[in-house]
Amino acid sequence: MNKEFKHITESQVTITQLMLPSHSNFSGKIHGGHILNLMDQIAFACASKHSGNYCVTASVNKVDFLNPIEVGELVTLKASINFTGKTSMVVGLRITSENIQTGTIKHCNSSYFTMVAKDKNGKSTAVPGIILTNKQEIRRFARSITRQRESTNRTSRFNEKVFKVDEYLHLFENSNSKIELNK
Repeated sequence: MNKEFKHITESQVTITQLMLPSHSNFSGKIHGGHILNLMDQIAFACASKHSGNYCVTASVNKVDFLNPIEVGELVTLKASINFTGKTSMVVGLRITSENIQTGTIKHCNSSYFTMVAKDKNGKSTAVPGIILTNKQEIRRFARSITRQRESTNRTSRFNEKVFKVDEYLHLFENSNSKIELNK
């Protein structure tokens, strides 16, 4: 049963997982790829719960690993719908880790996954809208709209057909690069 609009709380998902030695990289910290896999899973769960359909990841906006995660820590991933379009949703993710012995909690990552709902034939399908009930939810929705517009502008500005090298050469003045244009 699909509703026309849903409260954000209806599709929020939280998972907590113990980080094992098998999840670690060569430096003994939890491998970023493992965390990305968990992030994709919870984004899928949240978007599917909201839409009532199978969902696919369309894009991931900015993944910053803020603090390392240690073996033996509990990692909590929280997912919430921040924005709904016609067939897409932006799922906001927040990842924290907790040292079981000290109780110290650290923010490890925040990210935004754009998910698209698919029908039984694999075609994009409409999703319910979200009901915004507080300033924080309105801020997140507005931020998603702004992020989408900036992404479109960034993409069009650097399109190969319209890009003008001379307008950007000043950016290279103090960079670790050397330009040798073929004439």
